[in-house]
Amino acid sequence: MFFLKQSVPWVVMTCTSLLLLAGPARAEADALVRESLLLVEQGKAPQAFERLAAVEPERAGDPDFDTVLGIAANETGQFTRAVFALERVLTVQPGNSRARAELGRALFSLGDNQAARQVLQETRRDGIPPEAARKIDEFLQAIDRNEEAARSSVRGYLEAGIGRDSNINSGPSNANVAVPSLGGLVLTLGPTGVKLKDTFYSAGAGISGRFVIDPRLSLIANASGNYRLNNDYNDFDTRQVDVSAGASYKVDKDEFTAVAQVGTFSADNRSVRNQRGLVAEWTHRPDAASQWSTYLQASTLRYPGQNLRDANRYVIGASYATAFRGGLLAFGGVYTGIESERAAGVAHLGHRLAGLRAGLQQSVNADVDVFANMGYEERRYGGADPLFLRTRRDRQTSLNLGLTWVPVVNWRITPQLSLLKTNSNIAISDFSKHVLSVTARRDF
Repeated sequence: MFFLKQSVPWVVMTCTSLLLLAGPARAEADALVRESLLLVEQGKAPQAFERLAAVEPERAGDPDFDTVLGIAANETGQFTRAVFALERVLTVQPGNSRARAELGRALFSLGDNQAARQVLQETRRDGIPPEAARKIDEFLQAIDRNEEAARSSVRGYLEAGIGRDSNINSGPSNANVAVPSLGGLVLTLGPTGVKLKDTFYSAGAGISGRFVIDPRLSLIANASGNYRLNNDYNDFDTRQVDVSAGASYKVDKDEFTAVAQVGTFSADNRSVRNQRGLVAEWTHRPDAASQWSTYLQASTLRYPGQNLRDANRYVIGASYATAFRGGLLAFGGVYTGIESERAAGVAHLGHRLAGLRAGLQQSVNADVDVFANMGYEERRYGGADPLFLRTRRDRQTSLNLGLTWVPVVNWRITPQLSLLKTNSNIAISDFSKHVLSVTARRDF
């Protein structure tokens, strides 16, 4: 998704040109154009578009009017109207760089990458200010990515990290636990049963591929793995491997994806959870700056050596993401589901779940983005715990803060702080942790 902020130099240039319009007979009309441009600059593009559109039949053909109408139309997502207005400008002013750049933006938003590229490249050669040229370069890079996504491709990455985890085993802070089923007897947890902090090192790799059968239909596949090694407590070293494969089908602004997934999670070099399932997703992109997604996931969870914990998991959710002027990206989503136990008589192991996620990402400059995202999930279990004689209920909150720095092309450095808190009415499930880490990634 790409939505690029109007460059300040261009706004100044346009204002100056409008102030130099000739002829006192046009003063009233020119005031409308200048005021409308000011509304756009103040973030009130819908008001500007309404004012200009109301007099378009009378003013169409005036290049100053049509330029600002095209800008306002772009800002409000009226890309087809923008194309009509800006093409009128270029008919009488073929050297109008601002109008040509705005036309390229409108064509890009309508998905006409080839025409957008041609128009923007012509504008790039006009000797425009450096900041304006950088914005056009960002549009051209976005077009390159769109076209690359329409071709068969294989991509991969390698990453490594280091960090400090305040609770590597997600254990409670209090070692003394009262057990109601034993008459309230207080038991003391072993040394590895309470929270342990440690330094860790991580390594990961992944590869993904897309084979385009035709412009609408593609086959997709992905494989990734991550290994985390603790400095002192190697019993809690973990390994995660995931593989997925499926197909994607595009129709205009909609994309439908279905994939099969297989994953395994290991601790201390032993497999502790295996997952297999299917995911179906529908993504709708109303414009170049936003998208809606709805998904359904069905999977089986198997715990080697602990068959009583085996379960089937079903989750349905929806999310929305949008990009604003100034490089701000916002996203949010909600989901709900059920994890049902397979064995009889263990209702306390199954649960219903519901949660939400939200986040922001802001571009500081061409090389640095800062981000913040949070999540909340509530889990209600299906029966009383046999040791604690109460039905478990968890409320989990997470918060991630960090930044992404791109020192050179295809390299990313990501320092971040992750906070996690689980409030539970079962003592051994109540815990909190914070993780400070730095990860370096190389994309291929």
